[in-house]
Amino acid sequence: MKKLTLVAAVSTLFILVGCGGGRDYSPPADASGEQIFTTACSECHKPLSADKAMILSASVASKEAIVKKFQSGSMRMPAFKNIQGDAADRLADYVLKNSEVKK
Repeated sequence: MKKLTLVAAVSTLFILVGCGGGRDYSPPADASGEQIFTTACSECHKPLSADKAMILSASVASKEAIVKKFQSGSMRMPAFKNIQGDAADRLADYVLKNSEVKK
């Protein structure tokens, strides 16, 4: 039982480290929102289908909230501080256009 608990704790740690911490990714100037999402986000946020990137909670279903979320990060999500300006707008627009809002 102790071995199982230790394995579960170590596995959880690896998962959190893999999706935590900051990222130095800087998108190319001409990258589309979809390209930025694929490169920066899809490691942890697998698209749900060909036309649906993710399901958003109502609290982050605005362009400003999405930009703040990916630039600041959260407990399990790394911050992408280098996604700024037009690139940030393109990514937020892509996420909004291609996501479903959970009610």
